[in-house]
Amino acid sequence: MAEGEFRAPRSRDKLNLYWWFCLEHVRAYNAAWNYYEGMSEAEIEADLRKDTVWQRPTWPLGWRLKMRDPLNIIDGDDPDGHGGHPHQREMTIEEKALAVFELDPPFTLVDLKKRYKLLVKRHHPDANGGDKDSEERLKVINQAFALLKAKYFA
Repeated sequence: MAEGEFRAPRSRDKLNLYWWFCLEHVRAYNAAWNYYEGMSEAEIEADLRKDTVWQRPTWPLGWRLKMRDPLNIIDGDDPDGHGGHPHQREMTIEEKALAVFELDPPFTLVDLKKRYKLLVKRHHPDANGGDKDSEERLKVINQAFALLKAKYFA
């Protein structure tokens, strides 16, 4: 009889405890062993889903992220300007300007100008049929550009 050099798990609940077999017997054991034996389809599905995240808990996407909404599109009816989060501090003027351009320091003047041109093209009233909201957004973009240019590149 050969020596038991090869390990095989004892059960689904004790994956760190092993039986030790010779090569011939471990092959037979593994061929007959079914990890999901005794589980219902719902339990198998739940186990597979847990494995997709390495048995770690998950939360809804973005639950910790503070989404930027510099043009107040998402929370347009929020009167206090906190984006629906009463404990969030008010953003500084510089933070608001950075949020409009979706930039984080450090950035170059070339980066700022490139983003400015893109936003002007997108929100110019002439490109949006003379829309008053586009005109207001363009004013915000121009003010943010002037502030950032003066602060970082004066």
